[in-house]
Amino acid sequence: MFDTMTVTKAAAGLFGAFLVLLLAKWGAESLYHVGGHGEASYVIETDTGSDQVTEAEEINYDELMMAADVEKGAKVFKKCSACHKVEDGANSTGPFLYGVVGRPVASVAGFGYSGAMEAKGGDWTVEELDHFIAKPSKSVSGTSMGFSGLKKQNDRINLIAYLDSLDK
Repeated sequence: MFDTMTVTKAAAGLFGAFLVLLLAKWGAESLYHVGGHGEASYVIETDTGSDQVTEAEEINYDELMMAADVEKGAKVFKKCSACHKVEDGANSTGPFLYGVVGRPVASVAGFGYSGAMEAKGGDWTVEELDHFIAKPSKSVSGTSMGFSGLKKQNDRINLIAYLDSLDK
């Protein structure tokens, strides 16, 4: 089937390619060695003397909700409508969101919440909804909600205002 010369050529090609690869690796390591070469040429001084710890800016949710746009929130809800409904009692992949603002967490009867969501407890306040909608998997680790979240706080507040307006 194969004669000795063909096998020898194939082996020589394979081993030759391997040898070239090893030599290239050795050459690159000698040129781009990242080990320490003594003292640093220059040092960048940073101000480590300040003992002040800046706290996160306090968010006034009352002002944000007063400035929220319900119409824009209805448009943002389209991202949620694949899994959630706004009609009272109309569960889908996710629980219905009618009256969600102020409602206890994991309280929709007949909906199968994840264990993590049931363990969360508390109520869906504007603050809690804002944190949850920003990144659900970070807010409730282990939630079965696969949504990655809304990055813009303005979109989140408009959405919450829309959801809050439904049961008024």
